[in-house]
Amino acid sequence: MYNFLNFSYSSRMNALGNNLISVYDDDPTLLMMNPSYIGERHHNNLALNFTNYFAGANYMSALYAYTFPKAGSFVFDVRGVAYGKFMGTDASGQETGYFSAGDYAVSVGWGRELSPNFTIGASMKLLLCTYESYTSFGFAVDVAGSYHNPDKNLSLTLLAKNIGSELKPFVSGSFELPPFDLQFAFSQRLQHVPIRYHISLHSLYRWNMNYYGDGNPFLQTDAFTNTIKYPSKAAQFFDNFFRHFVFGLEIEPSKYFSLQAAYNHNVHQEMKVLARNSLAGFSYGLNINVKGIRFGFSRLHYAPGATPNCFNFALDFGELSKMHQENKAKKLQRMTD
Repeated sequence: MYNFLNFSYSSRMNALGNNLISVYDDDPTLLMMNPSYIGERHHNNLALNFTNYFAGANYMSALYAYTFPKAGSFVFDVRGVAYGKFMGTDASGQETGYFSAGDYAVSVGWGRELSPNFTIGASMKLLLCTYESYTSFGFAVDVAGSYHNPDKNLSLTLLAKNIGSELKPFVSGSFELPPFDLQFAFSQRLQHVPIRYHISLHSLYRWNMNYYGDGNPFLQTDAFTNTIKYPSKAAQFFDNFFRHFVFGLEIEPSKYFSLQAAYNHNVHQEMKVLARNSLAGFSYGLNINVKGIRFGFSRLHYAPGATPNCFNFALDFGELSKMHQENKAKKLQRMTD
């Protein structure tokens, strides 16, 4: 239920595996996933996202960060998924007209610095799903804590995601829960090389993530005994172990430009196809950040022909205002000289 909450509304996160990443910088697009890094450095920032999803579906978001003198730093965002229009029919197959379907969320996030190295944050999300004449209303909360060491360029985050419930279900008396997850992520920028590595772990509240039952099409059958040949215990263990991991790499040759790439083993295993090599689970993207204007683009491969394109556009109004004042001062100086 409410699985749209697992979508990545940041091109940078999408490029790094569509999972929690822990980076202490001024990128406002990361705050929808990690509220513990909401801070004054994001004051007066706006971020917009658009993702071209599957089969005519699209999702988008808008985020605004602001720091109040006494109340602290907050992030306000809205997000939505439009699945398109569908032709409705009655029980006899007669067409009843078109209807639409969509998922929506409005959230408020708050972050606080406990010390120069430790920060905490939380976000509250109100959720609405509308499918034809059916509606569901609910809520979810994210809670996170982070550690940042600027001397070692190291960041760590622990996130409890989507703690909540339906308040008004689609079917009366049948309440469902949002897709809860417990995630941990850390990243470090190498000291003498412009590279940052990311390692994220998800689904930490459960161990088994693979499926080796009779219906698994990738399992082979013994020609003599007609029995299914299962992988060894060691192979099953390591496959399941690495399904919890996402490995990412970010190349940052300058503060204005970066490239990202990642591999998500669980997505690769879930989305691979028989008798064909697949890039499922691989993702990549780029970020450009020049004078208060940030642009991001990424792609994440799910299956052949299923590769969403994610776009981000962000503005730092404080930086733009500062530049405007500096240019105005320089122009005035030239006029007086």
